[in-house]
Amino acid sequence: MYQPLKITLTATAVALSLSAPLTAQDNSGLPDPGFKIEQGNTALLITDPQNDFLSPDGVAWGVVGKNVVETGTVKHLDQLFAAAKQTDIPVFVSPHYYFPHDHGWKIEGALEALMHKIGMFDRKDALSLEGFEGSGADWLAQYKKYINDGKTVVTSPHKVYGPETNDLVLQLRKQGIDKVIIAGMSANLCTESHMRELLEQGFEVMVVTDATAAAQVPGLDGYAAAMTNFRMIASHIADTATVVQDMRNSAGM
Repeated sequence: MYQPLKITLTATAVALSLSAPLTAQDNSGLPDPGFKIEQGNTALLITDPQNDFLSPDGVAWGVVGKNVVETGTVKHLDQLFAAAKQTDIPVFVSPHYYFPHDHGWKIEGALEALMHKIGMFDRKDALSLEGFEGSGADWLAQYKKYINDGKTVVTSPHKVYGPETNDLVLQLRKQGIDKVIIAGMSANLCTESHMRELLEQGFEVMVVTDATAAAQVPGLDGYAAAMTNFRMIASHIADTATVVQDMRNSAGM
């Protein structure tokens, strides 16, 4: 009689299979063009390092928090910020803000509608910081020492997911940057959209796989979707430890 094959996975194995960052154990057979960090023309780009994504008090924590914790995104972003500052690699931050007039949009995608509904990244006014400090739109507190150092370039806000609606490309080109290391939130939305647009604009792009995370809801794993596309589209992917060491090597440290 036919006996069905029984496969038993531990909870740890299941978690790893669903959410572990894509690493060198990649069996896709795809080429890896590589990415060399070079002083003077390489920058670190962080998308949406904001409370609504990265703080347990943020409005999106219920759908992204588990993956943020699993990947170690908060810690890894801190390590990338610190290494970039230590090695004089320029840092760019592309934030997400919604002002009252943005809530009058007549056309929205699924997650745009959700973000507007839960008040994600809301600010009271485009020209005022009233109520900004500590809000969901504010930077995660531990990153402020890096972002508010007077050297980090904070672009105008992107409004949907990609940098087509802000001045990121202009700011990168004005500083002679043509190679970009991307990390931040969230993996399959803003982070992936920035990767795609920068590639279309002729930049060489790599993604830090364990310094990003995504929403995981029943039947939909944003992180797994992003990892597939990062591997298929970017010039290179690597984990935080590798990127930090490569930054230091580029500076002769």
